[in-house]
Amino acid sequence: MSTFLQVMLASLIVSAGGLIGVVSLVVNQQKLRGFLILLVGLAAGALMGGAFLHLLPEAVELLEPKTVFLVVLVSFVGFFLLEKVLQWRHCHHGVCEVHSDVGILNLIGDSIHNFLDGLILAGAFAVDIRLGWITTLAVALHEIPQEIGDFGVLLYAGWRKSAAIMANFAVALTAVLGAVIGYVFTAGSGAAAYLMPIAAGGFIYIAAADLLPEIRMEKSLKKSLSSFGIFLGGLVLMYVFTFLE
Repeated sequence: MSTFLQVMLASLIVSAGGLIGVVSLVVNQQKLRGFLILLVGLAAGALMGGAFLHLLPEAVELLEPKTVFLVVLVSFVGFFLLEKVLQWRHCHHGVCEVHSDVGILNLIGDSIHNFLDGLILAGAFAVDIRLGWITTLAVALHEIPQEIGDFGVLLYAGWRKSAAIMANFAVALTAVLGAVIGYVFTAGSGAAAYLMPIAAGGFIYIAAADLLPEIRMEKSLKKSLSSFGIFLGGLVLMYVFTFLE
């Protein structure tokens, strides 16, 4: 399969997360929350491990280390500013207190987020096919709790269930657009090398500022320890994948 087709397949897999909100309609809310906090831990481990064990080592091989870490720092700060400006709602427990005008704002922020995911996937595949699939796994694991949270935001903003599902999926497809533009942008150029530290900065920010605090705020000691254990499992999984590169 060509690199382009693999990029498209990966972006469609990530976009499919936009339909995951349906799960929250058929699963008991208490069980869903218990599952999500564990998934948040796994996603945090996958993102953190993906950044430090895969993306950064690849970037250091392609660019000067000083340049790599400067781009990571700029990316980290950039993701923070983007989150503040767009007021992203990364609610991972399926219940969020919002106002009606937040629904549209949430979709705008999510579309930009997914578009960036597509760019990152294209850049990873441009550097190495295996890195591309490892990055896809990390992104997809994060998308599941995020999309369920986004679905909850739309419902609490007064959206009908069918409209919320369709809107979430339509917005998720911006990952495909980002992947196409990213593929064209990186093909035959050195631009993909810069997407690696940008992605690493974003992954580190999401894991450290968004996902890990969810574990810290968990009131149940058992769930918190279980989620932290799965976080470590995510790190180990990413480490095991280093032997496949």
